[in-house]
Amino acid sequence: MTIFLLIVAFAVILTGCELFVNGIEWFGRKLNLGEGAVGSVLAAVGTALPETIIPLVAILFSGGGAGDEIGIGAILGAPFMLSTLAIFICGISIVIFALMKRRTVRVRYNRVIMRRDLAYFLVAYGVAILCGLFDIGFFRYVVAALLIVGYAIYVRQTMRSEGDLEGECRALYFHRTVESPQLGRVVLQLIVALAAIIFGADLFVEELTKVAEALGAPALVISLLLTPVATELPEKFNSVMWMRDRKDTLALGNITGAMVFQSTFPVAIGMAFTDWKLWGEGDWHAAFAAGVAIFSGLVLYGRLRLTRSGFGVGSLLFGGLLYGCFLGVTLWSIL
Repeated sequence: MTIFLLIVAFAVILTGCELFVNGIEWFGRKLNLGEGAVGSVLAAVGTALPETIIPLVAILFSGGGAGDEIGIGAILGAPFMLSTLAIFICGISIVIFALMKRRTVRVRYNRVIMRRDLAYFLVAYGVAILCGLFDIGFFRYVVAALLIVGYAIYVRQTMRSEGDLEGECRALYFHRTVESPQLGRVVLQLIVALAAIIFGADLFVEELTKVAEALGAPALVISLLLTPVATELPEKFNSVMWMRDRKDTLALGNITGAMVFQSTFPVAIGMAFTDWKLWGEGDWHAAFAAGVAIFSGLVLYGRLRLTRSGFGVGSLLFGGLLYGCFLGVTLWSIL
């Protein structure tokens, strides 16, 4: 039964993602927004809802202990998954679609948007991790507030950025004609899509957690490795669909924008409502995952800053190697 429900959840998430990708493009066009605003803000925040809700519920309503542990793990697991596995899936999707003759292996993206996203992520997440490794007492509340302010500044800059949406939009699913749909139909499709994504992700997490508990895995490891796999599925499959349509800036911005969001708002909640200790009592998994996420972000940002060509499909595939290393070390430590 668990396997069947996992398949059902997976199908619901995929359906929701297809509706969301289609709807968010039309929403951006109706409001005359740039590709950075659509990919890095609207799509990123919209599909980040499942992995944001889970740690909030765990921290605010589970009453400390295991709840805090699961919450912190989910908060740190989201940027880790995005910067490694999600980036890798973008790379492998390019290779697959190139073999299918649907596109080339060249990665086409807006360099300014990518640099801004990665810079905000590295600064915000780096500060948050340092606060978790050292006891700064009351000042962690100040840092939490600054992270929220920093994200607001990022959104303002991104929403004002230039860059037309790439390519043509396919007909809206809730308006199957060639004419431009009414904004109300676009919003309705987005609401249905987000509801499907959240429901599917919640069901997937529930069933995946049952599997993990049967295997006797620690709560922190479950929240670091398993929960984000389900809750990050929206970003991964939205990006795959945009890669299929050769809309690389939207695909990558969906992930890097989510990295910025996940390193600010959920992290600020964790800092304000838990003790935010990422290294203690011999458990190093949280700090290790955060370190891998920072390293992956530095690799991509370094390619953008130090090379004229920027990053290509090889840099994206490197994220899979980092994820595999973390997975191997973690499994070895608990088995």
